[in-house]
Amino acid sequence: MQVIATRPKSLTDLQFTYCPGCLHGVAHRLIAEAIDELEIQDTTTGVAPVGCSVFAYKFFDMDMAEAAHGRAPAVATGIKRARPNMQVFTYQGDGDLAAIGTAEIVHAANRGEHISVFFVNNAIYGMTGGQMAPTTLPEMKTSTSPYGRKTDDVGFPIQVCELLNTLQAPYYIERVSLLSPADILKAKKAVKKALTYNKEGRGFTIVELLSTCPTNWGMTAIDSLKWAKEKMVPYFPIGKLRDRGEE
Repeated sequence: MQVIATRPKSLTDLQFTYCPGCLHGVAHRLIAEAIDELEIQDTTTGVAPVGCSVFAYKFFDMDMAEAAHGRAPAVATGIKRARPNMQVFTYQGDGDLAAIGTAEIVHAANRGEHISVFFVNNAIYGMTGGQMAPTTLPEMKTSTSPYGRKTDDVGFPIQVCELLNTLQAPYYIERVSLLSPADILKAKKAVKKALTYNKEGRGFTIVELLSTCPTNWGMTAIDSLKWAKEKMVPYFPIGKLRDRGEE
């Protein structure tokens, strides 16, 4: 029997324009499916900043706001405080959230803002030319670290979930992977849980999604999945760091 996947209502009918092998489309679909299942499309607003995530407003069929680079949590905070009955989420990459947006994500989490953050980590700046990001792995080559990231010069990659887990206020923190079908099913549960807590007004929630960037990594889509499993997952371990709902 042929299985035909239907488009979630919370996605537009535009074809994704991301690079071949990019997993942004998978992340978009998981968020949209969760929004549909929770029946919150009409009360949800997304915020997307600079980076590959900037295109999200074309693909999510709901209110979307554009933010300056790194400022999505600040914009989301303003929207949520002005419209407390809305469900507000940000959709951010690692170059955005963990670099120029470090202060915004840390302080939004520390205040316990009632927003959900979906953080796509592919260990590199994707849109602007493949530069080294705060999440770039040691010895990983990028356009600005052609000989590999040297930790004695630029420090170690930032583990965002572990960093935020040192704060008292966050309600739910989990890191998931988009690197296999089984991982995607688990990621869907995490995304839906974050939005469920959002709907219930529980507090700050964040889901980090390990992804790939075949174009800037200089790999095929298949090779990039293998590389991410072998190199990224050991440094950014999959798992739940905090879930106050289960405590």
